[in-house]
This record gives sequence, C-alpha cells and structure tokens, in this order.
Amino acid sequence: MDNSATSFPKPPAVTEAMVAFANDCGASAGRGAYREAKACEEILALCRQRVAELINAESPERIVFAMNCSEGLNTAIRGLLNTAGPRSHAIATAMEHNSVLRPLNALAEQTGLQPEFIACDSQTGLVDPEAIRQAVRPETKLIACVHVSNVTGTLQPIDQVAAVARQAGVPCLIDAAQSVGHVPIDVQSLGADFVAFPGHKGLLGPLGTGVLYVKPGAESFCPTMKEGGTGTISEVPTQPTTMPDKYEIGSHNAIGLAGLNEGLAWLAERGVESLRQHDMKLCEAFLAGTDGVENLTVYGPRDLRHRTGVFSVNVHGLTPHELAERLEQQFGILSRPGIHCAPLAHKTIGTHPVGTCRLSFGAFTTLEEIRTATDALRQIARGV
Repeated sequence: MDNSATSFPKPPAVTEAMVAFANDCGASAGRGAYREAKACEEILALCRQRVAELINAESPERIVFAMNCSEGLNTAIRGLLNTAGPRSHAIATAMEHNSVLRPLNALAEQTGLQPEFIACDSQTGLVDPEAIRQAVRPETKLIACVHVSNVTGTLQPIDQVAAVARQAGVPCLIDAAQSVGHVPIDVQSLGADFVAFPGHKGLLGPLGTGVLYVKPGAESFCPTMKEGGTGTISEVPTQPTTMPDKYEIGSHNAIGLAGLNEGLAWLAERGVESLRQHDMKLCEAFLAGTDGVENLTVYGPRDLRHRTGVFSVNVHGLTPHELAERLEQQFGILSRPGIHCAPLAHKTIGTHPVGTCRLSFGAFTTLEEIRTATDALRQIARGV
C-alpha cells in the first residue's frame, strides 16, 4: 500500500515489453535509419499517442517525455520564472509537493522571486480558488496547483484554479503526479497551460518515465532550461522550436517508454473512470473500517468527491515509523511513514515535523486488502 510512491504490481505486459526491447531492439530513436532505430521511433510515437488520448491532448506533439514528474515540473517552473525578474510573484498552495516547493524557493534565493503559498483547510486540505484569485498581482507569473495531495488524498478543484489563471492572464501549471490514471483528466476542458505527471504511478509504467503536457502556444512563452541533441534538425546548432523536440534532449529512456506503452494500453482497456469508481469503493471501505477507532486518527476529506485512495493515519502513542514497522512485521502491509516530501501539507494538517503513516491504493488493490489493513490498524490502535 505504497502506490503513491510508485505503483506495484504492474501489468505483466509492462515487464514483457521492456525485456523485448532489451533483447530485440536496443536502439535510440532518431539516431539511425536501420530497422531497430525505426522500431524505437514507432514505440515512442505510439506511447505519445496513447498519452495524448488518455488526457485528451490536442495532438501527440503536445506530449513531452521527461525523466519523471519532477523534471516536467521543473521544465515549466524554471522556464517560466528563471528570467522573470526580482519582483516577480508566483502562487502555489500549501499542499504542494517539494517538486514544486523547492524550485520556487530556490528561485526565491537565486532571482528574488516572491513565491506565495495559499493556506488550505486544516481538515480537508482543500484550497479555496477565491483565495488564489485574491492573491494575484500584476507581477504574478505563475499559478501552480497540485491535483491530488500525496499526503491526504485531497482532490483539489483544479478546473476552478485554471479558470482563475485564465481570467488573470497568468500561466497555470498542474501537478498531476497522484491523479493521472486514477482520476479522468481532460486537458482541453481543463485549460491549464502545463500538466506534469509521472509514468510510474497511476500510469503503471516503470520508474524513470514522466510527461509534461504543453498547451498549444504555451511553448512560445516558456524558454528551455536544457538544450542538446534531439536527432532532428541536426544541421543547426540551436535548439529546435518545434514540439516536442524543444524540451526533449538526448536519447530517450526508450526501454522505460516501451513499458509505459503497455501500462497505458492496460488503462485504456479498462478505462480510468472505472478505476476511479473502484478507488472510491476502496476509500469508502477504508473510512468505514477506521471510523470511530480510539487512538487512531485518519486525516483528509471524508467526502469521496474530494479525495482519492491516499490516506495518512497516526496511532496515539506510536511514531509513524513505529506504526509502519508494526504494519509490515505483524501484518505484511507496506506503508510509508514520514513527511512525504510535503512539509507544508503536514503543517496544514498539524502533523509537522513528525509526519504520518501513509497507505495508498492502486489499480490492483482489493477490498479484501482494505479490510486487512483496517483490521490491522484497529488491532494496533487498541493495543497501545
């Protein structure tokens, strides 16, 4: 139950595709005219197409491959803000992951950027879009918002946040690390300029894969932070301006994208909406199984419309690490204790600096496993 860190297990076809690539292809896309190089190009093209279809992107060219979600977020944040000027202002929420907090705080030191982190409700972790609207200044250069909290599972109203950004004429970045593959996302309806997400979580691919969606036209105001070989337009010594080459440098993690390809195929066959309904049933069972248990605290929204299967819990008298050890040693349940790379989120819910023990569900989590987990938490809480 640590799918928020990386999903496991993966569909068998993911591993099979990676083995097949290693044994039968082993080439780099755009770096040859021979059969294997062309085969690699076809794998990347299909993967790009499947991502675009999953999130309803305007075209596959809007899909930029990255090493992970953090790299995608950095591409947008630093591209937009590195040269924005010392009086520039950026808005994010108090529920953000360090993948957003740290680039913004680094830019504050390096350029004089003024980041502002909007407070969220201490019980639910929800942000009020109106608070974001009121924080906008003439100097605001970015509004960033996490879609789902990796601490509380809070499902933020990103459609309203993106609408605030559009009305203010400010670029909008969505961190969909914990939502893509779990919650349906339509980027055309959403209207955000950038959406970043990993391939190894809800998309069921391997580590080392990620995506940055770039809305048509957004590349015109987001300079590159890295340049290098693309295998295209090699006759000129400057970075291509065409998409997605503008932001993709060096040889791709083709073996990882071969695996991601099959994770996407598995998702497409089952449908993200059906997985969302499955997740809501798991959440309902977890909330029911932990309701009213003495010494046990469960954080985050209780309204299923505002949450996903990411739960932070604490047992009075035990540290989060002690609770995680008992869950593993006594019940074989794998969880993650600590701050989860989201210190402001823990300050919001009152668990900083100790943190919580997090249990997070995935596509293969069953109701029986939820019952096992809630039974274990009840036993531990009653025994302290």
